[in-house]
Amino acid sequence: MLDLETIELKSFVPSKDFELSKRFYQDLGFRIPWSSEELAYLSLGNCTFLLQNFYEKQHANNFMMHLSVKNVDDWREHVQNQKIAENYNVKVTDPEQRPWKMRDFILIDPSGVLWRISENTD
Repeated sequence: MLDLETIELKSFVPSKDFELSKRFYQDLGFRIPWSSEELAYLSLGNCTFLLQNFYEKQHANNFMMHLSVKNVDDWREHVQNQKIAENYNVKVTDPEQRPWKMRDFILIDPSGVLWRISENTD
């Protein structure tokens, strides 16, 4: 019998300015346990991704990440307290109820990557 157990799934997130993007994600709360000139491993709780020192505008502007959290209002307040929009000149929306039983807000990173930060509402 085949063993198809999975361990982890990571995305490779593009960055236009690698150092700026690393600071952005650290200000959001992510840790960087490992980094090289081309790649950084970011983690927050049990969520991880790889930040690339790679940028292509069309790719970045069509890239989306989804972060599921316990309390979307606390996360929105954290983003506001960290002055993410002001410090990085990025878009942050207010939380909204979505028809797919999630309440979320949108955060666009300095490279144009769209993040949906959401909580389940069912």
